[in-house]
Amino acid sequence: MKILAFLGNPGSKYSRTRHNIGFMAGEKFAELNGIKINKKNFLSETGTGKIEEVDVLLLFPQTYMNESGKAVKKAMDFYGEKHSSLIVFHDELELKFGDVKTKFAGGHKGHNGIRSIITETGSADFHRIRFGIGRPENEAMSVSDHVLSKFSPEEMAEIEKMMPEVMKILHTFLNED
Repeated sequence: MKILAFLGNPGSKYSRTRHNIGFMAGEKFAELNGIKINKKNFLSETGTGKIEEVDVLLLFPQTYMNESGKAVKKAMDFYGEKHSSLIVFHDELELKFGDVKTKFAGGHKGHNGIRSIITETGSADFHRIRFGIGRPENEAMSVSDHVLSKFSPEEMAEIEKMMPEVMKILHTFLNED
């Protein structure tokens, strides 16, 4: 089984914020693949299905970003999955808006959700799909205010245009070991 963890913060207050691009991508992925997110377990909202003959768990931690690792660990332990079966989709401050990069292993680069996953699971050896949100353009804006700010209508339109490519990237990870 592949565990696809889409990071974000729960609640309508955080909907469509930069930190919630993981939730946004996960919602689109579930919709396109006919997977219903209809269960609450592992401190998360979840859905299961089969994509390209691979069993998948779509995991939307409801723990807030800085404790995402607790939810991920519960799911990994329940299914007995190794770190190589984990794919985490998250925002990336160090990439310019709209850039999408993949990575296996490495540090957390200050991302509290990734830090939590590494701490809770005991390893950084998992796949990551990083969506660039860029640093704040206004130097007076704090990083935390930036990541919790809403995408502009123009940015939302750009994200919609990019989603087919993002979905292809997610699909490429399904058959990797």
